[in-house]
Amino acid sequence: MEGGTSWLLAALAFAVAMVGTPGPNNAMVAASGANWGLRRSLPHMLGITVGFPLMLVAVALGAGEALRAAPGLHLALRWVGAAWLLVMAWRIATATPDAPGAAPRGAPMSFLAAAAFQWVNPKAWVIALAAFAAYTTPGAAVAQAAVLALLFALVTLPILLGWALLGVASARLLRGEALRWFNRSMAALLVLSLVPLLG
Repeated sequence: MEGGTSWLLAALAFAVAMVGTPGPNNAMVAASGANWGLRRSLPHMLGITVGFPLMLVAVALGAGEALRAAPGLHLALRWVGAAWLLVMAWRIATATPDAPGAAPRGAPMSFLAAAAFQWVNPKAWVIALAAFAAYTTPGAAVAQAAVLALLFALVTLPILLGWALLGVASARLLRGEALRWFNRSMAALLVLSLVPLLG
């Protein structure tokens, strides 16, 4: 029981650290909160909350091994993800936040798009493969991955809410050109998150 508790606490700490640190999902959610508010950003956050744990279970069921066996596919997936992130960074950098009382323009990422994005998010693959390698053992890998997926699901939404609220608060404090610079900063963070993943 003690070993199980130690494993659970270590896995929980890993999940919090991986979800909480700056990366593509957090930068996009903060920008979404700034530009479209908390309520309209909820489908984006829920898509991440569901999409990543499903990907983690898929890794346990063989997706990780398939990528290791096909390095060309893995490389292609990384570059598709990088291209998607650059498009997202451009959209964030050029976004014009809604003026108070104005009809909303544009749209935040949908639930399905956010869930699907996890499959081309280079950081998500790094985290999923690292979690599987570090926190599963032969013979119990699928069950342990399911518990890991549950832990990630439990911590992801509260952490993403924090990032979205950072964006919402920034939109309230910043106006005009200052808010555009916030968007550009989030876009730059998104681009910088690619450097260690594609190096």
